[in-house]
Amino acid sequence: MKIETQCLHEGYTPKNGEPRVVPIVQSTTYVYDSTDEVAAVFDDPTRSLIYSRFANPTTDAVEKKIAALEGGAAAMCTSSGQAATLISVLNICSSGDSFISSTSIYGGTINLFNITMKRLGIECIFVDPDCTEEELNAAFKDNTKLVFGETIANPALTVLDIEKFAKAAHAHGVPLIVDNTFATPYLCRPIEWGADIVMHSTSKYMDGHAVQVGGVIVDSGKFDWTASGKFPCMTEPDESYHGTVYTEKYPFAPFIVKARMQLMRDFGCYPAANSSFLLNLGLETLPVRMKQYVENAKTVAEYLDGNDKVASVFYPGLPGNKYYPLVQKYLPLGCSGVISFSVKGGRPTAVKFMDSLKLASNEVHVADIRTCVLHPASATHRQLTEEQLAAAGIDGGMIRLSVGLENVEDILDDLKQAFAKI
Repeated sequence: MKIETQCLHEGYTPKNGEPRVVPIVQSTTYVYDSTDEVAAVFDDPTRSLIYSRFANPTTDAVEKKIAALEGGAAAMCTSSGQAATLISVLNICSSGDSFISSTSIYGGTINLFNITMKRLGIECIFVDPDCTEEELNAAFKDNTKLVFGETIANPALTVLDIEKFAKAAHAHGVPLIVDNTFATPYLCRPIEWGADIVMHSTSKYMDGHAVQVGGVIVDSGKFDWTASGKFPCMTEPDESYHGTVYTEKYPFAPFIVKARMQLMRDFGCYPAANSSFLLNLGLETLPVRMKQYVENAKTVAEYLDGNDKVASVFYPGLPGNKYYPLVQKYLPLGCSGVISFSVKGGRPTAVKFMDSLKLASNEVHVADIRTCVLHPASATHRQLTEEQLAAAGIDGGMIRLSVGLENVEDILDDLKQAFAKI
């Protein structure tokens, strides 16, 4: 059986007698008939494949599927969600630049933005996700290159007003980048609300089975990189890549082509073909799983909301939640299976409760088919100061509960027996 090498922007379509599933092309290398053909591919990487540090047929098929799901023009997978975030920012920010981010984001991203980016000479200006339009516009500087936020924040579960942030970003001539990990394109497609770049940690709901670590960046293909004059990296010749002007040569998706041929070339954080194969299996059940996550989580959130040992429940799908109007607007099918709640008694009680669970696993993961819990202040957000924890909406009694696909009565029984022990 011959599996033809697929060029970028073709994807995998099975032909007569070929496998139904996306094949694993476990190869680093692609063969050409002449030196001139190799040179031509380096001049225009969309012609064919160069090396699996840039692209791979298995991953290429998955990238096209995710781009289609998000309504984007092109996508690029990475070895982790953090790598996707890093590349999304560094693709247009350099030393001396700044960017704006919501304070209510994943703890690892806060550390990346607040510590590592600062060491690279890039300033992150944090804003409250609930800030007014005036406050948001006041945060911009002349050197601001982008705005960043999470559709549903991890773990505070604040909901980003995408249109408000997109309006401010575009008024200042910069793109809005949205991390859509918890929502997935099944529940929300940020590009339809004004986002220019969308990214995911594919390790979460897209995979759903905790079998691969990965990330992805999706280029909407809609942002005008030439209008503001702020992005010479897009609109002027790239001396590191044959003088290519990305907006001229690749107008359909200049952000992704630049990210692939400049940063992926240099960082080499591309996923293995086998990881992409596993990710694709998860994508094929995404709509079915997301429906059940939402249904189970709503039942559990309602139970927690009525429990006298719970100080507060944060699930934006509850009608009393402050973000419920934004859920109705951006997430009409639901807001994932993740619930944040705080138990009375603070950190010691939260830890005792979590250690008493039997069905739910205590683990550093989320958005799995299996129910799991995490204590953010002790784990994912452990490096944050008390002030940063408060800004991210986290207290010592907070527990992140990722409701899985088990029978919801079994999940409730496990919670009840653990509550009985506190």
